[in-house]
Amino acid sequence: MKNVDRKSAIKKLKNLVFTQKAETLPFRSQVENTFKTVLIPNNVERDEIELGGVQCDFLVPEIYSQERVIVYVHGGSFIAGSRKAYRSFCASVANSSTTKVCVPEFRLAPENPFPASLEDVCSVINALQDKEIILMADGTGASIALASVYLMERFSRNRIKEIILFSPCLEFAPDAQIYNQKKAQDEIISAEDLRRSVDYYTYFSNQKNPLVSSLYANDEQLANFPEVYIQVGEKEFQSDVTRSFAHLLYRHDVKCTVDTWPDMMFMFQMADEFLPQAHLAIEKIGKHIQNRDF
Repeated sequence: MKNVDRKSAIKKLKNLVFTQKAETLPFRSQVENTFKTVLIPNNVERDEIELGGVQCDFLVPEIYSQERVIVYVHGGSFIAGSRKAYRSFCASVANSSTTKVCVPEFRLAPENPFPASLEDVCSVINALQDKEIILMADGTGASIALASVYLMERFSRNRIKEIILFSPCLEFAPDAQIYNQKKAQDEIISAEDLRRSVDYYTYFSNQKNPLVSSLYANDEQLANFPEVYIQVGEKEFQSDVTRSFAHLLYRHDVKCTVDTWPDMMFMFQMADEFLPQAHLAIEKIGKHIQNRDF
């Protein structure tokens, strides 16, 4: 495949990770400065709306369905990420899927630890009462997004038509096997990076809570659960956790698709100027949404 600049893609994507030497405020600026854009691509328009007390971007493509909305829960190691940093990426999702995308500006750790971000996302979802929702998230945002569904009553859960996850972080338990693997590191993120992020997010004894570590969901939390679609890179060290989560869903009769991209890394979809696969991956997600019978 032509025009692949893997080295530059890795350099860019590493800015999404709260590493061992990172500090909170510089890290937030790093994410914002790396991923923000002056112009929103694809002729997507932006509205700003408050839902459930939370400020949200609504990214509106030229053509969109009136029946559905995507709620996007951004990653950023629980500590960083914002509407501004994710506008370009979410605009591409909106355009490819012909769907409005709502991006909440939820509260961040460590100033607002668990469950503040979860409460904000639940408030936004509850405020969208007249819409069918596709819940979408990446990285640590997957923990927040899945936890919001675990907390929902059956009536509210029926409004979530599908959950779509990019490179999800699904296990943070202190005794997780990923922390003991000698090679628990990929080109972007390491197990120790994950451990440090969750330490900023919540206290030690809460890290195996299913509302933090999604992999430990119980029967009640997975009853009547929406279909899940996961898109990951082959090079991610968390691929075993992703497969374990998929098997957990299968055992509860929940349909789960794991779409693995050869030779790709954590959140490769956000390095579209360097990786043609990023464009193809978002196009595939868009077609998947358009072809669903909502």
